[in-house]
Formats: sequence, structure tokens, C-alpha cells
Amino acid sequence: MARHHYFSYLLNPLELLRTKKVLKVNQPTIAARKEAEKTKIFVFDYDAVTINNKELVTVPECFPYINTPTISWINVDGLKQADIEKIGAHFGIHNLIIEDVLSLGQRAKTDEINGLLFCLLNMMYFNEKDSAVEIEQISIVLGKNFVVSFQEDASRDVFNHLREKLKVSNTKIRQNGADFLFYSLIDMIVDNYFVVMEKLGEKIEELEEDIVRHSSTRSLAKINILRKEMIVLKRSVAPVRELINGILRSESELIEDKTQKYFKDVYDHILQANDLAENYRDMMMNLHDLYISNVNLKMNEVMKVMAVVTCLLAPATVIGGIFGMNFEAIPLLHNKWGFFISVSLMLLFPLLMIRLFRNRGWF
Repeated sequence: MARHHYFSYLLNPLELLRTKKVLKVNQPTIAARKEAEKTKIFVFDYDAVTINNKELVTVPECFPYINTPTISWINVDGLKQADIEKIGAHFGIHNLIIEDVLSLGQRAKTDEINGLLFCLLNMMYFNEKDSAVEIEQISIVLGKNFVVSFQEDASRDVFNHLREKLKVSNTKIRQNGADFLFYSLIDMIVDNYFVVMEKLGEKIEELEEDIVRHSSTRSLAKINILRKEMIVLKRSVAPVRELINGILRSESELIEDKTQKYFKDVYDHILQANDLAENYRDMMMNLHDLYISNVNLKMNEVMKVMAVVTCLLAPATVIGGIFGMNFEAIPLLHNKWGFFISVSLMLLFPLLMIRLFRNRGWF
């Protein structure tokens, strides 16, 4: 059978070329992450009374925080494979989780391996200059008394408000355990979705006004750009619902019963974000239909004007055609008023037609 298969390629070389082309187009690709030049590690080690906040110089400096009686938040900015593997080996993070942390384009997910609760989701930002939604993959690992978060970009995040809360002794986050910190990080990311959506909503409203006032090919380009941004938004927001639902169903010992209600609140927020994303998607479809309707309306106006002009010129064309025939006997051929009579008729009929069109409300 194999020989017959290859023999068919010899009989039909085009089939071999077509096969190579398909394999070239559909070849499997693995997204490669560009390693950060340097890994920055920030630690918040705290309890209800004390807090210690510092930046670590080397990776091994974070190792002692696995056994402290206090709550430790270890935030890793910039991902280098060697450093992430060292941290994973010391904190008991499974190799599958390390692969997810170092990979690109992952769907939001949650998992529980080796007694650790892991979740991966996208943090979103809105670039005002380019009017684009930018995403950053965030990985968070929850242990008994620690939380390790991995960020791609060290220059920005949405956790600054959380850091300020940690510095205040009487806040809920200082009074609760690592699971509440885990919830707070996810809640910050989900809440920022609404900030990005609000910016997109403003762009959609501006585009709607622009289309209503003057539709153009530039409006269509803006619709296509915003539609792509909505796809990015939807891809980032939709899977987070399953992530939160997975945490609620996990029955992990790391999540205390009193913290469950907070995750339910995040679940409600992500449902609202999904509904809002769907509404924006419908608005984009309506904007596209509005643009098409305006273009068709303009085309109809142009066609109406052209039709009126054609109708008004029709009598002149008929009269000119009649008097332009090469017959010897034509009425008014030798009349000195013949030219003026024909021109008068050419003007009179269009005027009568204009009055008729106005009476019928055609324009």
C-alpha cells in the first residue's frame, strides 16, 4: 500500500506539490518566548502586625519564604527559564505548571498539582496612543502560606493599589491568609477588565457619531480595527469564567470557607464582563450595518439624482433626435422660428416634469 501511495505521486507530480504546500501552510508552530534580560523579584512578607517589603537581588533569596509563619507574596517580573525552574524546584511547582508559565498564548486555566493551586489568565491594558488592547500573561501559584506570581512585563501591572493596601495594617488582606491574597490578585485583574472595556466603549461611541455624520472608507477601517480589539478582549475575558468556576469547585484545602464568598463575587464580576463584551460585539455588528446602510443611502441619493437628470434630459434628446433626422420634409424645417420653438419645448417639458416630481414627493 505504501509503494502504491508513493507511486501515485510519480504519476501525478502536482499532487506532491500540493501536499508540500499544505504541509508548509499547516505546519505546527510553537510560540517561543523571548527571555527577559533580568528577573526582578519583589517580596511582601506580612502578618496582621508586621510587614517586610523588599526587592531581592538573587533568586535563592526567595527560598526561605516557603517556611515562614507569615504570609509571603513573591512577585517575579521578567521570565527567564533558568530562574523560573529554580523557583519551581524549590517551591514544589510541577514541571507542567512551569511549562505553562513559560509558554505563550495560553488559554486562561486553573489546576491543582502537588498541593498547589495554579491559575493562569491575561492582564489587559488599553493603549491610548494606538487605541489597542494589550495583554500580558499572568501566572499565580497558591501555596500554604505563600503566593508566587509570574509577570512578563516588569514595567507595568495593576497591583499597585494592592501593594498600598498591604502597607495598611487594618485591611482585610492583612487580616486574612494567603488564599485572600490569591483572591485579591485575581480580583484586581478582573476589575481592570472593566477599565479596558470602558475605554473601548468610548471609542465605539465616538465611531458611531463619526459614522452617522459622515461615513467613509476610514470609518470602515476603524470598525475593522475595533472589531479585532473586541476579539482580543473576548478571548481574554471568556475563559476566566471557567477559571473562577474551577476554583470554586476545586474544594482545595488552600481555600478557606470564608474566602469562597469572595471568589463568588469575582465570578459575578466576570459574568458581567462577559455580558458587556457580548454587548460590545453586538454594537460592533450594528455599527457595521449602520455603515452599510449609510453607504447604500448615499448610493441611492446619487442614483436618484442621476435618474432625475436623465429623465429631464430625455425630452431634449427626443426632440433633438426628431429634428435631426435626414428627411426632406420635416415640420418647421424652413420656419425661421423653428429653432426657438424646439429649444422652448426642450425647456418646457423638463420644467413640467420637475413640477410633477415635486407634487409626487420624489425629491
